[in-house]
Amino acid sequence: MTDFAKRRMMMVDNQIRPSDVTKFPIIDAMLNVPREIYVPASRREAAYVGENIELGGGRCIVEPRTLAKMLDAADVQPGDLVLDVGCALGYSSAILACMAEAVVAVEEDADMAREAADTLSDQGVDNVAVVEAPLTEGAPKHGPYDVIIVEGAVQEVPQALLDQLNEGGRIACLFQEGTLGVCRIGYQIDGRISWRFAFNASAPVLPGFARQPAFVF
Repeated sequence: MTDFAKRRMMMVDNQIRPSDVTKFPIIDAMLNVPREIYVPASRREAAYVGENIELGGGRCIVEPRTLAKMLDAADVQPGDLVLDVGCALGYSSAILACMAEAVVAVEEDADMAREAADTLSDQGVDNVAVVEAPLTEGAPKHGPYDVIIVEGAVQEVPQALLDQLNEGGRIACLFQEGTLGVCRIGYQIDGRISWRFAFNASAPVLPGFARQPAFVF
């Protein structure tokens, strides 16, 4: 029988701590949330490998190191309302639920949204609401949000998401720039977004988040 608790501890010791993530709420969440139940059943043995878990269709479950560093850089606080864009099967939302006051998890794939909601409920996670909606639209009726986390790469961030950020709020995005990936944190200051470099990481570009080709006459 696989000892997933031991693998969780190894993940934190070998992937998270060496990446300069030391905040107790992140470490504690990653030690206690069973990642293996939030991945496809066929991939459970790979749940704690330090790489993105591909879900097909340009979707993935972001690798633990990248997620931890995004949450660290976004400075998620206990009183925050968080929008988790592209929650897939719910792992990132379960981690965020340990750190924030409440999480709105957006997933456009109906099957994944249903599975995420069921798994979170089964695990007793009662401060996450899963919303089935296009990822590019977010969940404006539940906002504005203190933090927005985008679970995948982007080339452009839809204005609809930026409009859901509170004054003083933070949005964490992985920008694909050629073959490189860069995580930036956007800060909502005086109604404008100011982007700052956080770290290097990559993931597939989410559907709907690719740069639109410029129209040429």
